[in-house]
Amino acid sequence: MPISFRLPFTLLLISLSTVVAVWWWLAAPVSLPRAPIDPAAKLECVSYAPFRGDQNPLELTMRVSAEQIAEDLAQLAKITNCVRTYSVDNGVDQVAGLAKNAGLKVIQGIWLGSNAARNRAQIATVVQLVKDYPDVITSVVVGNEVLLRGEMTASDLAALIRTVKAQVSVPVTYADVWEFWLRYREVYDAVDFVTIHILPYWEDFPVRAKWAAAHVDAIRKRMAVAFPDKEILIGETGWPSAGRMREGALPSRTNQARVVAEILDLAKREGFRVNLIEAYDQPWKRRLEGTVGGYWGLIDGDSRALKYPPGVPISNYPYWKLQLAAGLVLSMAVFGAAFFRSRRKPWSPRVSSWIAVAISATVAGSLFGIAVDKLLYEGLDGSWVQWGLLLAAAVMAPILSATALMSGLPLPTFLEVVGPRQQRTNSRVVAALGVTVIVTALIAAESALGFVFDPRYRDFPFAALTMVVIPFTALMLLDRPRKGHRPIAESCFAGLLVLSVVYIGFNEGTANWQSLWTCGAYLLLALTLWRARVGQNQE
Repeated sequence: MPISFRLPFTLLLISLSTVVAVWWWLAAPVSLPRAPIDPAAKLECVSYAPFRGDQNPLELTMRVSAEQIAEDLAQLAKITNCVRTYSVDNGVDQVAGLAKNAGLKVIQGIWLGSNAARNRAQIATVVQLVKDYPDVITSVVVGNEVLLRGEMTASDLAALIRTVKAQVSVPVTYADVWEFWLRYREVYDAVDFVTIHILPYWEDFPVRAKWAAAHVDAIRKRMAVAFPDKEILIGETGWPSAGRMREGALPSRTNQARVVAEILDLAKREGFRVNLIEAYDQPWKRRLEGTVGGYWGLIDGDSRALKYPPGVPISNYPYWKLQLAAGLVLSMAVFGAAFFRSRRKPWSPRVSSWIAVAISATVAGSLFGIAVDKLLYEGLDGSWVQWGLLLAAAVMAPILSATALMSGLPLPTFLEVVGPRQQRTNSRVVAALGVTVIVTALIAAESALGFVFDPRYRDFPFAALTMVVIPFTALMLLDRPRKGHRPIAESCFAGLLVLSVVYIGFNEGTANWQSLWTCGAYLLLALTLWRARVGQNQE
C-alpha cells in the first residue's frame, strides 16, 4: 500500500474501532437485584394521568374518552393494584367507574388552587364519586402541593380537608413535598394519614441515583418520628428517564430502573406503602418542567409499552446498533471528504491534518447517536428548529472542516459570509463552513445566556456542540491566518461565552458533568472565535 494511503487508512481503522468501543460501553446493560416491573409482584399504586400526545389538561375543554382510559387501565391492571389520580377534570372523573371494571382500586385526588368556585366543584364531584364507588375509592387526597405552589393558606386547606371528611366514608389526606408537612404542622391534625412526596432528583440539594433509595428511606423515617400517630404514605417517588442533570442527579433509563427497583425492594422489606410517579410519560409536562418533566413514566408515552419488560436487559440506548451504524457512516464520510480533497491537490497533506481529521471523525461518530437521541427527547415545538439546526451543523462541521484541512484553508470569518460584497468568499466550501460557524455561534450564545438567566429546565447540548467545536478548533490551530486584525463580531461572541461559562460553572456545580462538558465546549468555541483574523484580502 502506498505511503499516501497507509496513514489515512490506518487512522480510519483506529477511528472506527474507537467508535465501536464507545458504543459498546455506552450500551452496556445494567443488572438489578429486582426487576423494576414484575407482573408476579404487582405495584402497590402508581400515579395515573390519561393524557397522550398533544392532549393537555391545561386546556379545560379537552376531555379524554372513556375508551382511552379503559385501555390504559386494562394495561395497568397487569402491573399494579391501584392508581392515584389528581383531579376530576378533562374526563378523569371517569377513572373510578372504569377502574372497577379493570379490578383496580383508586386513590382519588381533588385538585385545589386559588379558584374557590373550581375547588367547590372538584369537591362536590369527588364526594359523589365516593358515594357511587365506595368499593373502588380507598381514600381521597384533598389537594396536591397547593402549599408548595402558594395558592392556599394552611388554615384554609385544613378547613377544606375537614369539609370533605364530613362528607365521605373513606380516609382523607393531603399530599405535598415532605418539607411542607414539617412547615405547616396544623394540616396534620386535619388528615387521617400523611401523604408525602419524596423526589430525590428535585430536592434542593439533588441526590444521586445510587443514593436515592437510601434518601427516601431516611426521609420516611424522619417523618415517622415527626408524626408518630398516623400512617405515612409515600405519595410520589421515582426518577426521570430523560432530561438534564441537576448537580449529580442524572436522568437516564438505567438510573430510573435502578431507583424504582431499589425503592420497591426497600418498601417490601420494611413494610411501607409507596405510590410511584408515574404510570405513563406525560409529554404536556415538558412545557412546564422542561424535558425531564415528561419522562417519569414506567410506560413509554408514545408506544404505550413498558420501558423495562421483565427479563429484558436495561440499557440507556436500546437502539444502540442503529446509532452505532449511523456514527460509523458519518466517520467514514468525514474521511471520504478529506481523501477526495487530498487527491485533487498537487501536494501531500500534513500528518497533523490527517490526525485532526481522525479526531473529528471519531468524535462525530461517537456522539452522533447521542445527539440524535437528545434531539428526539428534548426537541419541543420551536426548539426543534434550534436543535435541528445545531445537529445539522454538527454533521456538516467535521465534513467541511476535513475538506478545508486538506486544502490548507483557515476557518472563515463572519465577514466572508455576511460582510460587504467585496469581502465575501467565492468558494462554496468556505461559504458553507462560514454559515456553519455562524449558526453554531448564535445557538451557543442563546443557550449559554439561557443557562445564565433561566437555567432550571434547560437541557445541555453537549453532544452536538462538541461535534461542531472539535473540528473548528482543529482548523483554527492548524490553518489560522497569521496576519490581520481581530473581527469585532467574533470577539463579542467569545467574550459572551467566557462570561457565561463563569456563571454556569458556579451555578451548576462541579458534580454536573453535563454542565462541565458543555462549558468546555463553550470555551473551545470562544477560543476559536477569539483567534479569528480578518486577512489582508478582506480589509
